Amino acid sequence: MLKLGERLMQVASFVPSGAKLADIGTDHAYLPIYLVHQNKIAYAVAGEVNQGPYQAAQDAIESYGLAEKISLRLGNGLEILKPAEVDTVSIAGMGGGTVADILAKSPDITCSLQRIIIQPMNGAALIREWLMTHGWVICDEALVKEDGRLYEIIVAERGWAAEIDSILYDVGPVIWLKRLPLLKEHIEHLLFQHKRVLMEMDASPNAKLSSKYYSYVQKIKDLELKLACL
Repeated sequence: MLKLGERLMQVASFVPSGAKLADIGTDHAYLPIYLVHQNKIAYAVAGEVNQGPYQAAQDAIESYGLAEKISLRLGNGLEILKPAEVDTVSIAGMGGGTVADILAKSPDITCSLQRIIIQPMNGAALIREWLMTHGWVICDEALVKEDGRLYEIIVAERGWAAEIDSILYDVGPVIWLKRLPLLKEHIEHLLFQHKRVLMEMDASPNAKLSSKYYSYVQKIKDLELKLACL
C-alpha cells in the first residue's frame, strides 16, 4: 500500500471526490496513484516535463497496475491537456513564479478548471496575487511540516475575491483567518527570509534607495504587527 508524506497527504485531502485530476510535475506519480488506489478518483492525468521523472512515474504506475486509470504524458505544464478534460489540477513542488507561468501560458485550459491546488516551494505571495487578480478565489489553505520544513498549500476556485491586506499575500488569507497551529512559526520564517533579503540589500547604496527595499521594510513591519496579534 502506497503511503504519502504529510505534504502530499494534505494535497490529496483537497482533491474533491470524483474529481477529474491532472497532476502537473507528477514526479513518481505518487499522488494520482494514491488517489486512484483510495477510490477517491476514478482516473487521472499525470504530467511530467523531464524524461527521468517521466520514466520513474511510468515504472510506478505500471507496478501498481494502473496504466489504464492514469494517463501519463510527457510535456510542459498544462499543454498536455485539452480544455475541460479535467476539472482539478494539482501542482506541487515548484516555485510560485513557475506555477503562475504555467497557468498563464495555457489560458484555455486554466479557464476550464474548477479547482487548482498548489504547493509552492517558494514565491507563495506571487502565486496568491496572480490567482486573485485572474479570477480565482483562495478558498482554503494549509500549513504542513515535513522533515523539518514548513510547506504552504493553496486551494483556489473560480470567482472574484474581495481585496485583501497586501501582507496576506505573504501570510495567506485563509491561513491567517483560521489561525492555523503553525501560523506563528510561518510568520517567524517569513520575517527571517525578509530580514535576510534586507540585510543583503543594505550592502548596496543603490539598493537601499530602491522601491523594493522600502517594500521589504514595510513587509517586516506588517509581519511584526501580525505576530503581535497572536
